[in-house]
Amino acid sequence: MTDIAVFHSVLGAGDGIHDAAERLHPHGHQVLIVDQYEGRTFEDYAEASAFAEQIGWPILMDRALAAVQALPDGFVCLGFSNGAGMAEYVATKRTVAGVVLCSGALPLEMIGVQAWPAGVAVQIHQTRGDPFRKEGWPESVVESVRAAGGSAELFEYPGSGHLFPDPSRTDEYDPDSAEVFWRRVQAFCATRSPE
Repeated sequence: MTDIAVFHSVLGAGDGIHDAAERLHPHGHQVLIVDQYEGRTFEDYAEASAFAEQIGWPILMDRALAAVQALPDGFVCLGFSNGAGMAEYVATKRTVAGVVLCSGALPLEMIGVQAWPAGVAVQIHQTRGDPFRKEGWPESVVESVRAAGGSAELFEYPGSGHLFPDPSRTDEYDPDSAEVFWRRVQAFCATRSPE
């Protein structure tokens, strides 16, 4: 059993995030959904991005860190899209067992961090044609993780869906890729269980 903190995309903690939690629960994991929007959710990326920018990234990062305060050391961070950056940030402030980044990855300097925590493993998952993918950013994270002695895996999936594992995003969801994604995530989390 692993404690897992799930960080939502810019769209908020909607159905797709709750689906993610439901996929993790049957494996015995304790899942904390980090809701930085206090219940607000969006369907449109532009509207959601404007809302997030209105709050401000420093406040969102503070909310992410505050939300995991009660979790014991050794939890796993799982972040989707903008939540990937939040997962990275939390991993540099707390002692975590591993980090999974889906559809997002920020070079460390963008979150004000000099170095990745020693030995912390990372998985990064993205579609090849993701319209929000930034050239070189996932590779930068991989380089930082490996430089700190952690294992880093970058998985690429066919298609162009951004939130490809999210069944509530019918125009982005890829069931075949989602199945592979969740199999990899489950294996990653299982190897980081303290038991």
